[in-house]
Amino acid sequence: MKKLTFAILLFASMGAFAQLTQEELDNGIKPLTDKVNTIEVDLKKEIKTLSDKIISVEEGFKTEIKTLRIENSNLKSEIVNLNSELSNSNKTIDSLRNQTQENINAISQTANELGIKIKETGDKNDGKITEVRKSLSKNSLYGIIAVLSAILLSGLLYWLLSKRQKTDKIQLSSIINSTKTELSQESAKLDVLLIEVIEKQLKVADKLNETESTVDHTFHKNSANELQRIANYANTLDPVSQEAVALQGSLGRLRNYFNSSNYEIIDFTGKDYDERIPMKIKDTFFEETLTKGSEVITRTLKPQIKYKGKVIQEAEVSTKYNN
Repeated sequence: MKKLTFAILLFASMGAFAQLTQEELDNGIKPLTDKVNTIEVDLKKEIKTLSDKIISVEEGFKTEIKTLRIENSNLKSEIVNLNSELSNSNKTIDSLRNQTQENINAISQTANELGIKIKETGDKNDGKITEVRKSLSKNSLYGIIAVLSAILLSGLLYWLLSKRQKTDKIQLSSIINSTKTELSQESAKLDVLLIEVIEKQLKVADKLNETESTVDHTFHKNSANELQRIANYANTLDPVSQEAVALQGSLGRLRNYFNSSNYEIIDFTGKDYDERIPMKIKDTFFEETLTKGSEVITRTLKPQIKYKGKVIQEAEVSTKYNN
């Protein structure tokens, strides 16, 4: 009987303990379940937010790429147009130079023809005087009068022709000088326009280089060589003339643009030749007035070009020496 009672009490205690343990487990698990659910909801929200951001960034990239492609196409079209303008400007310059050369040749031919006519007239007069002198022995008074008249007439004709020759030479010289002045003015104006076209093309080329992985220096080299050609021409003009001032101003502006784009254009004209500086000598001349052992650069045909301090084109020069 005691054993039975003990067994009943033991089973009752174990049932109560089992019920207490299950309640404690439920109470401990519920907060954890709530936290897991909260974390899951937060993660879903964050994933959706990140997904929306990724989609937005992708759309932005697509729009930016499309815009860059359109700008690239526009820049290429602008380069084609500017190249066409440059070609037309060069053709106009060549046409003006050819026309001026034809005018100079025509003026020279006219001067030569006038000189020949004057010489022929003088020869004819000399012949007439000789004939009159021969007739002196055959005619007396009338012969003398005729000779004197011929001499006076010849002298008068010679004076008139000489005066006319001087006048014609002055007029021809004035025409030639006027033509040269007009040509110089037109050439300077065309060079100023050419510099403006080059500056526009340089800006377009720089924008294109920004979209490329490697920098293309081809157009910058050609532009620098053209700048040097115009600078050499400007150095032949009167430094205080309107054309020279306009050209030097445009050249200075173009050099400043090169500098702002990390390019350095070096003109060696008037400097002593230095073997340590790599350059090509196209032609050289002996000059006895120089100090013995010296060599001077008289003209820079192509300038030295540096990009970010590195030489990308050697200079090409003419020199004179005395050794």
